[in-house]
Amino acid sequence: MEFFDSAKLEKILEMHSGQKGSLIPILQEIQAAYGYLPEEALKMVSREIKIPLSRIYGVITFYAQFYLTPRGKHLIKVCQGTACHVKGASQVLDNLSRELKVNPGGTTEDLKFSLETVACVGTCFLAPVIMINKDYYGKLTPKKAMDAVKKYFEKAAKEEG
Repeated sequence: MEFFDSAKLEKILEMHSGQKGSLIPILQEIQAAYGYLPEEALKMVSREIKIPLSRIYGVITFYAQFYLTPRGKHLIKVCQGTACHVKGASQVLDNLSRELKVNPGGTTEDLKFSLETVACVGTCFLAPVIMINKDYYGKLTPKKAMDAVKKYFEKAAKEEG
């Protein structure tokens, strides 16, 4: 089992001590602090605010904003809307999945990228489109999409070296 540093969580729980209806803000702050919702944190929340763990999981699974597994530093969203689909979004997705060795909805082993599909990013005129974090890349081929991703690898290498 991975080491869980509870210091951040203790501060979050302390800030919300005695507040009714604080579950969602607590979960949002935990995710902001850890990048996802660690199981150990959820057990502590359950004990501290006296809400059954099953109810907490019910809230987490209801809202798409919450993640139970670590997320990548960079989020890649591949548009699957009609315009993107017609112009080859599935080939873009397949290539990204193969090159990054991750299935849609997953995160690379090195935690650098999470790959997701979305219904529409609202830039149909650029189809097919991906978003990496908040940056849009359009009129893509599978190769151009991977070239966009490689920019983030290069940026990380410069920051590390």
